[in-house]
Amino acid sequence: MAVRAMIFDIAATLPPHHHVGRVEESTKWGQPSYATPDTKSATPIRLGLSKAGDPAIFTHCQSTVMRDFRDLAAPNLNFDGNRAVYLPNNYPPKLDEFAPLIRADLTYRL
Repeated sequence: MAVRAMIFDIAATLPPHHHVGRVEESTKWGQPSYATPDTKSATPIRLGLSKAGDPAIFTHCQSTVMRDFRDLAAPNLNFDGNRAVYLPNNYPPKLDEFAPLIRADLTYRL
């Protein structure tokens, strides 16, 4: 639930030139999904589990946000191509390292 709160917090604190509007929460493929229906600025963010049961943040695999985030991320993070990043066992203490990914997702089309 900490990642969910972070999505809403980041959306609310973006500067005016990155206004994304309201964040809508829905369920896609059985997972919580977050989009910006009014501005359509975001590429959808989904929260779920990997096949191995690890918590993960998923993005649209044809967007560039995961690839760009991988270039900035700590080397100890595990990725599933351009689709997902797995949350380490020590989260939420290091959860803020995912803020750039959430910000990029929310503002992808701006």
